[in-house]
Amino acid sequence: MEKHTLYELNEYIRRIIALNLPAPVWVSCEIYQLNVSRGHRYLSLVQKAEGKDQIIAQSDAVLWQRQYRKLERKLGASLIQILRSGTAVLLRVSIDFSERYGLKLVVEDIDLAYTMGQLEQQRRATFERLKAEQLLSKNSNQKLPLVPQRLAVISSPTAAGLEDLMRQLEQNEYGYKFQVRVFPAAMQGQNAPLEVAAQIRSIQSLTRPYDVIIIARGGGARLDLAAFDDYELCVAVAECPIPVLTGIGHEIDEVLLDLVAHTALKTPTAVAEWLIDRAARFESQLVEAGYAISKLVQQQFSQQKLQLERWAQQLKYLSVQKLQREHQHIDRLRQLIPPTVRQHLKLEQQQLQQFEQLLQLLSPEATLRRGYTLTTLEGQPVTDARNVKKGDILTTRFKDGTVKSKVQ
Repeated sequence: MEKHTLYELNEYIRRIIALNLPAPVWVSCEIYQLNVSRGHRYLSLVQKAEGKDQIIAQSDAVLWQRQYRKLERKLGASLIQILRSGTAVLLRVSIDFSERYGLKLVVEDIDLAYTMGQLEQQRRATFERLKAEQLLSKNSNQKLPLVPQRLAVISSPTAAGLEDLMRQLEQNEYGYKFQVRVFPAAMQGQNAPLEVAAQIRSIQSLTRPYDVIIIARGGGARLDLAAFDDYELCVAVAECPIPVLTGIGHEIDEVLLDLVAHTALKTPTAVAEWLIDRAARFESQLVEAGYAISKLVQQQFSQQKLQLERWAQQLKYLSVQKLQREHQHIDRLRQLIPPTVRQHLKLEQQQLQQFEQLLQLLSPEATLRRGYTLTTLEGQPVTDARNVKKGDILTTRFKDGTVKSKVQ
């Protein structure tokens, strides 16, 4: 039986690899783990069974600091987003096999388009899932207050977009006041979806609810926005009972978070302008309503005044007509009285006049004027001298005065 030492075996493997794979090759895989040491990136690469989470292949790789700098100049900020756990990548690697340290892949290049394509496929699958679960319009059905004033803002405390949002709200030309509280969360990277979703749940649990939740982020490359295509984050926004506004900071691309939010705006500044404009439109509607109410009251007052004047004229006219009709009625009744009755009434009237004259002649005043006097005792007429005794005080009335006398 032929025997080999471990070194001989590994040297044999190294020579086979060197002969069969002398040039770098492109390898599609997923970054499972990433560690940084002294500027070098040490990666654990895996391949999973299709549609499953089972690892069917695994290998270690290294991206040396010098090569990292070259890729950084080529890919810019996207490189940071690619080099993270869970990212599907297409790497150009050279294969290094050491008799002592075993197999190692040395990363020489990264295909950004491949990663973007994989993200787009994943994005489309997530979109179809959200659509099938009827989550795309769920948050947009939440009732938005007429004038949102209590604002819960989820953002990174150091984000430029947050500063833009706050400045725009505080310095608005109308002087509107907003109550703003910032709930900090990562806006990019692997932890961003988890932290944003956690803050959404935290805001929901508060005793006094906020009017709206704003997710604000200031710009970045398309790859930086991958966190906002996350399924779990989209579900958290869709099922949130508070309207969610997004200002992710992208002018062209649209993330899934925009599709499930109540209202999607391009930037944090646009969110602030939208809120200010909504308040201004509401104030304008109030002013217009006030003018309309004032005008309506004046119209009603004028109409009622005119109606009262018409009624007064009608009442006056009807009263005159009523009196005229009554006079005419009396005249008709007078004409209906027979002539004999009128003659009898005339005689009776003459007789009454004679009685009146006779009464006037017989009145005490007329008797006094003829020279007679009227003597009274304690207010009673004295008609018999026997009714008077000594000491009585008598009052004698003349036509032009009275005289008192005492009986002796």
